[in-house]
Amino acid sequence: MADDPFENMLAQMDRAEEYADVDHGVFERLKHPERTLKVTLPVRLESGEVEVFEGYRCQFDSARGPFKGGVRFHPSVTQREVEALAGWMTWKTALVDLPYGGAKGGVICEPKELTDQDLERLTRRYTEGIRRMIGPETDVPAPDMNTNPQTMAWMMDTYSMYEGHSIPQVVTGKPLEIGGTPGRVEATGRGVSLVTERLFEYLDRDLSDASVAIQGFGNVGSNAARLLDESGANVVATSDVSGAAYDPDGLDVAALGAHVDAGGLIEEYVAGEYRGNADGSGWDDPDAITNAELLTLDVDILIPAAVEGVITADNVDDLRASAVVEAANGPTTVAADEALSERDIQVVPDILANAGGVIVSYLEWVQNAQEFSWPLETVNAELERRIGTAFDETIEQYDTKDLPDLRTAAYTLALERTARAHEYRGLFP
Repeated sequence: MADDPFENMLAQMDRAEEYADVDHGVFERLKHPERTLKVTLPVRLESGEVEVFEGYRCQFDSARGPFKGGVRFHPSVTQREVEALAGWMTWKTALVDLPYGGAKGGVICEPKELTDQDLERLTRRYTEGIRRMIGPETDVPAPDMNTNPQTMAWMMDTYSMYEGHSIPQVVTGKPLEIGGTPGRVEATGRGVSLVTERLFEYLDRDLSDASVAIQGFGNVGSNAARLLDESGANVVATSDVSGAAYDPDGLDVAALGAHVDAGGLIEEYVAGEYRGNADGSGWDDPDAITNAELLTLDVDILIPAAVEGVITADNVDDLRASAVVEAANGPTTVAADEALSERDIQVVPDILANAGGVIVSYLEWVQNAQEFSWPLETVNAELERRIGTAFDETIEQYDTKDLPDLRTAAYTLALERTARAHEYRGLFP
C-alpha cells in the first residue's frame, strides 16, 4: 500500500466513511476522478537532441468549483500518483472551505539534468498539451515539487499567447510582477508553522524550546523551519536528498537557509569547518545522519516535508516523536497511521497541515479576477484566519464525535462538504 498513493488515499476515505454523514452512492462517486489526460511531450533540448517526455493532468472533482492543483516535475511521477494528489487536493480545498475542486499535474523528468532553456521548452510544451483542460474558471495550476514562480510565468504566458491577451488568473504562484501575490512562496511553510502552534495550544504544551525534526528543506520545509525557529521552537534536524543535519542543541536555521539558498547541499553544510558570523558568533556544528535516522529522532514534533510514503509499517515502531505534522502530501501510509493512533501520537494530516499554499493561491486568484492587489499583512492575516478556522473545526469534529484520530476528523468534514455539493447539484443528465 505504501507503493500506491491512490490506494492509500482510498483507504483513508474508507476509514472515515463510517463516521461521515455521506450517502454510500455519493461516497462511491467520490472515489473516482472525473478525468485524467496523458500527454506526450517531444522537446528539442539545448544540446540539439529531441527527448520525448510524458505528462499528466488529473481533474478529480469539480462539485465545489473550478479544479485547483499543482504541477510537479519529478522522475517518480506516475498517473496513479497524480490521481492520488488530485484527490487529496479535493479534500484539502473542501476542508479549508475554498470554492474549488481538486486537480494535479506532473511531468516525468529529472529537472537537475535539464538546462533552464530545456525546462522552459518542456513547460511550454506541457502547457500546450493540457491547454484545453485549464482556464481561470476551469482548472487553475500552481507550483509543486521542482516547479516555481518562473514555471508558472511560462505557463501563464503560453496560455495567454493562445488567447491573444494576458490572463494572469490561469495559474497561481506567479512572480509578483505579473500578478503574483506577496506571501505565496512561503505560504505552505507558514501554514505548517501556524498549525503546529495551534496543535501545541490544543495539547496545552509550550512550543518554546520544543524540539522539531523536519525531513525536507525545500520551499516548504525551509520556511516552516524559519518560522518555527522564530516562534521559539528548537529545530534540531533537517535534510535534503544529500543527507541530514542533526544538532540536539538546535541548528542555526538562518545560516543553513543561506547555504541552501546559495545552491548548497546539507551534506556540504555538515562537512563545513565553520558556519558562523564574521564576529565569531553563531557557531553551528551538526552531525551527519541519514534521512531514515531523522524520522526516528526523539523529538517533540516530526514534520515530514519531502515526498509521500516515508512513514510506513516498516519504520513506524521506531518513531519517537510525540506529534507528527504532515507538510508533505501522503507521507504516512494507512498501516502506519493506525499504529500511531494506537500509540496516541497526534498526526495533523496533510490536507490540513499543508493547506496554506492553496489558501494563498485562492487569494492570488481572487486578486487577479478583481484586478486589485492586497498587502502582505492582509494575505498573511487571511491565511491565518482560514487555516485556524479549519484547524478548530477539525478539532471540534475530533472531540465531539470521539473519532480515532485527526485525519479521520478532517476527512469526515471534507467528505461531507463535497458530498453535500454533489447532492445539491444532482446527477447529470
